[in-house]
Amino acid sequence: MRRICRGSRAGRKIVPSAGGTPATTAAFSLVELLVVIAIIIILAGLILSTMGYVRKKAARARADTEIAAMSAACESYKADNGIYPRDPTANTATDKLNAKTDGDPTLSATNPSGATYPPASLVLYRALSGDTNLDRAVNATDQNFKIDGTTLSPPLTQLPKVYFTFKPNMLLPSGGTGTVTAIGDPFGNSYGYSTAYQYDLNTGYNPTFDLWTTCGETAKQSTETFQQYQLRWIKNW
Repeated sequence: MRRICRGSRAGRKIVPSAGGTPATTAAFSLVELLVVIAIIIILAGLILSTMGYVRKKAARARADTEIAAMSAACESYKADNGIYPRDPTANTATDKLNAKTDGDPTLSATNPSGATYPPASLVLYRALSGDTNLDRAVNATDQNFKIDGTTLSPPLTQLPKVYFTFKPNMLLPSGGTGTVTAIGDPFGNSYGYSTAYQYDLNTGYNPTFDLWTTCGETAKQSTETFQQYQLRWIKNW
């Protein structure tokens, strides 16, 4: 005779017990599995978005610290040399890069002023690090070059002074080897460094120097002004 177990629920399997009395074991229904999967997906999304926010916040904090440190080194350089790091040839590199108009820091980008970020940052790098031949070390070879990379004649009689020691993760290309191509910000682009105001009072911001990062962005949004775009930068003005 067939035994009917009343009160059994869908999603539970009936199995005989040791004494012959039917028993049930728990099992997930399809709906319950879908709910669990949906919850896991939502939690994973929240975790990933939080991690992205934390990484960006940490990068901004690091950039703020680096800009402050390089600015202090520029003051030391000025105390010894009477000027801030600046390309010896007027209206090139540091004079040409204009923080008021130039917002694309990628290595090959040509900005409205006609300047790119890396050459200006290299003038700053050579001046502060003493590594004028860009090989990531200060040695006798560096006595032969100016901070724009041109030949110095006569050469220095001693090694260039080091005003700032750049960590490997502050230089491009990353990895700690190879000829330096730019001072890299925490977002993988070149820092902006400009003495444009010294050349033309209608360009740049500071009469000393402008130093900034675009924080990973390369252009303003279509609905905003350039000044609104700059509000997301970390800068010394």
